[in-house]
Amino acid sequence: MKVRTLVVNGLIAALYIAVSALIVPFGFTNIQFRVSEVFNHLIVFDKRYFFGIVIGVFLYNLLFSPLGWFDLVFGVAHSAISLAIIILLAKYIKNIWVLLAANTIVFTFNMFIIAFELKLALQFPFMLTWYTTAVGEFVVLAIGIPIIYALNKRLKFGRLI
Repeated sequence: MKVRTLVVNGLIAALYIAVSALIVPFGFTNIQFRVSEVFNHLIVFDKRYFFGIVIGVFLYNLLFSPLGWFDLVFGVAHSAISLAIIILLAKYIKNIWVLLAANTIVFTFNMFIIAFELKLALQFPFMLTWYTTAVGEFVVLAIGIPIIYALNKRLKFGRLI
């Protein structure tokens, strides 16, 4: 891995943690609006952002999660699996808007992983928790699409790394 790739991924991880820390109480319950999830859209521009995003999720959960190992396992798994699906889809989908929408849908659907975690850890009802966490994820990522797209026009995410 190039030094530039390492540095950019380190910055993404740090930004994920910093932005997440702003909303700590709203990032771990059955209603989640983790604004930093918008960084998941970076995967659409280059698959090398995978490590920065996953490390950011891991470190944030390690430092701030009241659920301990549950969030380290399930939260990281949710991100890694969802990002991997988008990396695979990107081989077939070349339109950025479609891929950003697919990313939103994949992450939203995969919130069942977080709902399962919350059922195990806190005995929350699975279906209701899947619904509430999915709504939060969808809202953040849907609002994030035009923001990330506009930022990409200026920053050229595919060339940063």
